Amino acid sequence: MSTVEPTVSPKARRELPVTIDQRTRQILERRRAAARPIRRGWLVRRALAAADLVGLTVAFLAASVIFDMPARSDTVKPEIELLFFLLSLPAWVVVAKLYGLYDLDEERTDHSTTDDLVPVLHLVTVGSWLFYGFTSVTRTADTGLARLLGFWLFAIVAITAGRAVARTLARRNLAYVQNTIIVGAGEVGQLVAKKLRQHPEYGLNLVGFVDDRPRDRPASLDDLALLGGLEQLPEMVQILDVERVIVAFSNDSHEEMLDLIRSLKDLDIQIDLVPRFFEVIGTNIGIHTAEGLPLIGLPALRLSHSSVLLKRAMDLSLSVLGLLVLAPVFAAVAIWIKLDSRGPVFFRQLRMGCGDRTFEILKFRTMTADADERKHEYAALNKHDCDDGDPRMFKIPNDPRVTRVGEWLRRFSIDELPQLVNVVRGEMSLVGPRPLILEEDQHVVDWRRNRLNLKPGITGLWQVLGRDDIPFEEMVRLDYVYVTTWSMLNDLKLILRTLPAMCRARVSY
Repeated sequence: MSTVEPTVSPKARRELPVTIDQRTRQILERRRAAARPIRRGWLVRRALAAADLVGLTVAFLAASVIFDMPARSDTVKPEIELLFFLLSLPAWVVVAKLYGLYDLDEERTDHSTTDDLVPVLHLVTVGSWLFYGFTSVTRTADTGLARLLGFWLFAIVAITAGRAVARTLARRNLAYVQNTIIVGAGEVGQLVAKKLRQHPEYGLNLVGFVDDRPRDRPASLDDLALLGGLEQLPEMVQILDVERVIVAFSNDSHEEMLDLIRSLKDLDIQIDLVPRFFEVIGTNIGIHTAEGLPLIGLPALRLSHSSVLLKRAMDLSLSVLGLLVLAPVFAAVAIWIKLDSRGPVFFRQLRMGCGDRTFEILKFRTMTADADERKHEYAALNKHDCDDGDPRMFKIPNDPRVTRVGEWLRRFSIDELPQLVNVVRGEMSLVGPRPLILEEDQHVVDWRRNRLNLKPGITGLWQVLGRDDIPFEEMVRLDYVYVTTWSMLNDLKLILRTLPAMCRARVSY
């Protein structure tokens, strides 16, 4: 994306819409004060390229030091090897560019380092063997097989860690923030706005809605501006320095929307389209064509027998390993709970499982022993029982029934660890739909019950994307999408994305 500020007349600069919020005004003022404003793509591409170069260099030096064997040939000096490797670094960056490792952060709101794991693995594997083959033929370096494998392993770790650090630093920069307008202030547009506000890490500053016939907004979105109709959108994009437009359905005709989207492409902005039937479209959809007409192919609703076995094998191996490694933690937490309050160490509760079979979930106790008997006393504090909430879920912020130890355990999701026992028993999976209590499950009807085609999970889309902040209906839809678009790669990504989610401080519920 271009780093040049959009051409806006001085008059347009002075006549900013009075309805925009203070944050948007501050962003505009700081960008216009900069001599050369930069955008997210420019910033992230350079940060990631720097991380890759540093990671590759560190990996090469580490492999050279650790695997510097005595039998190594003296015909090639270490200084020559290092110089040749440094000269090859631009080629590594070019190959990484071909793998799409520098462009997706600007296009995709939720792109993360876990999404880079497979292409980074490919990059390092292909690059390592090419470097090994070339240096063996030309004798420009004395790269033994042990050093090659060491470099391969170090490079994967160093590049992945470097990219995580680079993204963290980039997200603290104002250039990472993209002013965003949503086209369509109806039910879908408002849903998009709510989701984006729950995830500030996406770096999207919602400026407002554009819609000729907007729907009444709930109180949680009342502060978002209505910037006008579709005719004003191109002007608003330039005046408000908008970098992303999300088209989330509109009452306007198909032809009008097509003309609008085509006109926006001339403004050098990112355009996102919310697809029709987005409720059933997951991340692993396939696109095929019929004489140039794109068709979206949805995966089969149920997993194959081999996929079920593969998922179970991963569950069993990782959960058994986790129980062995975490045994000292379990013992320490059990003692801590006993010293803090009266009652059992573990909390057991009946949940609905796969195929409408109930099971008893296992957690560390985080509340007082009489918490269930006192539930009715705090019913009015349910965070979901509000104007635009969903009272089918029961969550109380700063629940007074939570013990001192329980608050700490919940903050970092340590209370969930005993569910590894449920996974070993075959009642749960590491990744899956949210395990609902029976009172919540009775509200899941019709097609929504397909969420029970897979075992409930310790983590899942609901855990990574918002935990208890996600309303009940939206949580059920996320579970349905997960079940109907399952893949082993997505499970691994969700497990990796759960780790930082657990480390983030969490309000006690």
